[in-house]
This record gives sequence, C-alpha cells and structure tokens, in this order.
Amino acid sequence: MYYRYQPSPLGPLLLAGDAQGLHLLHMDAAQPWELPGGWLPAQHRLDEVARQLDEYFAGKREVFDVRLAPLGTPFQRQVWQALQRIPYGTTCSYSDLAGHIGRPRAVRAVGTANGANPIAIIVPCHRVIGSNGTLTGYAGGVERKKMLLELEGAWLI
Repeated sequence: MYYRYQPSPLGPLLLAGDAQGLHLLHMDAAQPWELPGGWLPAQHRLDEVARQLDEYFAGKREVFDVRLAPLGTPFQRQVWQALQRIPYGTTCSYSDLAGHIGRPRAVRAVGTANGANPIAIIVPCHRVIGSNGTLTGYAGGVERKKMLLELEGAWLI
C-alpha cells in the first residue's frame, strides 16, 4: 500500500492505494496517524488522485475519474456505489438512499455504511443529509460537510 498526504482547504488529507485503486481518503490527517506496517510513500503513484482533488477544490471538477478499491462488506460497497450516483451539488436523505438501493427499511444500516465510507469526498457521503434537511453526522465533522456542500453549491436549509 502506498500513501501520501495531500493539502486541502479542509486540512491535510491522507490518501492510500495500490495497483487495485484508491483504498482510503481520510480527513484529519493532521492528527497523529499511525500507518500500518508495510505502507510506503507514494512517490508519484497517487498524483492523479491529488490532481483531481485540487481541481475539485478549485471548483473545476464535479466528477472524479479514479479507480476506487474500498474495503468493506457487500452491503457497504452497495451503499458506497449508490453514493457515487448522487450528482454534484445535490443532496439526498438517508431514507432516499436506502430506497435507491432497494432497501427502504434499512435506513440505519445505510447510515452506518455511510459513516464507514473509507474514501471521503470522492465517494460523496457528505451529500447525505437528514430527511428534514439538517446536516447530520459526518466523519469529517459537520463543519467540513457544510464546507463541501457549499463548495458544490448545494442548497441547504
């Protein structure tokens, strides 16, 4: 596994991936982060991910085109794939997301899978809000969620 730290308006991001694709995009990379043994500095291996993130934060990219390889259960991966279908600048509720995957009664499980998303921003879990339009929990913090939605021009209550 290769890693690099990427500066961003949200603070440093930790990127990690290998030949299969990007496995991790973690916020709070400024916090002490103990890397697993065997992880190596990326050199130039994650440059394309970094370039696309820079474009996103500059308002010049709405869709990411990088290979993703998130590790999770089949249900989690189903939720993460559904997240990628939420268009830039829009939001949906956890209930809507559960309906989109054909599991309308699994709202809590969808919320848990959303919270376990290992590839923040690119797999846009920040676009999921409460059914009443409120900004509910976000692993990167609600302030960062708000910043991302404002960057995308999403309408917020």
